[in-house]
Amino acid sequence: MAEITKKPVGITETILRDAHQSLIATRMPTELMLPIIDKMDKVGYHSVECWGGATFDACLRFLKEDPWDRLRKLKAGFKNTKLQMLFRGQNILGYNHYADDVVEYFAQKSVANGIDIVRIFDCLNDLRNLETAVKATKKEGGHAQIALSYTLGDAYTLEYWEKTARQIEELGADSICIKDMAGLLVPYEATKLVTALKAGSKLPIQLHTHYTSGVASMTYLKAVEAGCDVIDTAMSPLAMGTSQPATEVMVETFKGTPYDTGLDQGILSEIAEYFAPYREECLKSGLLNPKVMGVNIKTLMYQVPGGMLSNLVSQLKEAHAEDKFQAVLEEIPRVRKDFGEPPLVTPSSQIVGTQAVLNVLQGERYKMVTKESKKILSGEFGQTIKPFNPEVQKKCIGDTKPITCRPADLIPPQLDKFREECKEWIQQDEDVLSYALFPQVATDFFKYRQAQQKGVDVNAADKENKAYPV
Repeated sequence: MAEITKKPVGITETILRDAHQSLIATRMPTELMLPIIDKMDKVGYHSVECWGGATFDACLRFLKEDPWDRLRKLKAGFKNTKLQMLFRGQNILGYNHYADDVVEYFAQKSVANGIDIVRIFDCLNDLRNLETAVKATKKEGGHAQIALSYTLGDAYTLEYWEKTARQIEELGADSICIKDMAGLLVPYEATKLVTALKAGSKLPIQLHTHYTSGVASMTYLKAVEAGCDVIDTAMSPLAMGTSQPATEVMVETFKGTPYDTGLDQGILSEIAEYFAPYREECLKSGLLNPKVMGVNIKTLMYQVPGGMLSNLVSQLKEAHAEDKFQAVLEEIPRVRKDFGEPPLVTPSSQIVGTQAVLNVLQGERYKMVTKESKKILSGEFGQTIKPFNPEVQKKCIGDTKPITCRPADLIPPQLDKFREECKEWIQQDEDVLSYALFPQVATDFFKYRQAQQKGVDVNAADKENKAYPV
């Protein structure tokens, strides 16, 4: 009998980024991460995802931490393991498109401060919005991974994915990630999808999913058997639910097979023991809501990511219209179709969800339209896979001429303007980038930092809701 070729699957650990972003609103402080880094560095992970996504905003806004400082501390501890971040293409880590000079500078500083692998995605899968970030990452010597936002719909055929994989390789990316943010990819479809991507490109394939719909571990199994090279997992205390499958479970699943990860369950067990008390603490404080730990089959029915579901509930609660939840769920696919069938991921998920809520609450579709909905329909976010509903577009943006070029081509350089606006606060080169992405939040943090440096009891000021003396 022919010998089966060994093809160990790589593991990207997400507990320092997406696991806590998905389960506890990105609230894990740096001081909790640092004591366990030495042990995590001995595991032999393909990479550790520890930065980007919502961590940047959460550091500044809620934890009163400098995200750049976090990255430098993590880099100092991880001597043998590659560090990875999530980067929203032309949006960087914010919600609007930025000029190329800001995107380039952010990529430069991310790699300089310790990031090895930059996972770059666009909410519309418009590859034009990824070009600058890919080139800038590679120029700095980083690994540029393009992530495809996975979604369902008439246009998202296997031919579409295969062709897109070919285009990604032509763009100069180093690897491809399937970013299944809503947990929509079911096991046998994963086999077909990985096979299609492998047919379109010779690049390594990585798979990122969430346990929201209950199928993620099985999906990983079928994807790896089909040739997927790396999977994203989270240490068990912050795994499952709206997070990723548990690292230890997937390591055990492939043990003794041609895909054996080679990772040591003894070390993994010690890491799990370290995080277990933190999980309990988060459950007690309410930071970890048991609701996010269950299976939500509505995800597959309505293609709505877990985070988007909780946003909808809170929007309806504020409007005292919780009884309209089902109507909103049914409206979401209709709005998505009107908007050119985009994948539902930040920021398109928020835009489609909010518009669906308004349509239901107003009792008339598109009677009230958000400025973000107008931006999508004006082409300001880029090109959708299908055309917009012309009647809806006309009702929402009137005679405004939609953009057809790459949106960033219309944005003049911004870096010098941002530098000038925040010059009084700059203590390091990177501060201008914090300000560029989140002007108000960053300014509040800079004031906090300055007060702290002057010896002010910032915690007391926080409790009394007083401004920091600056």
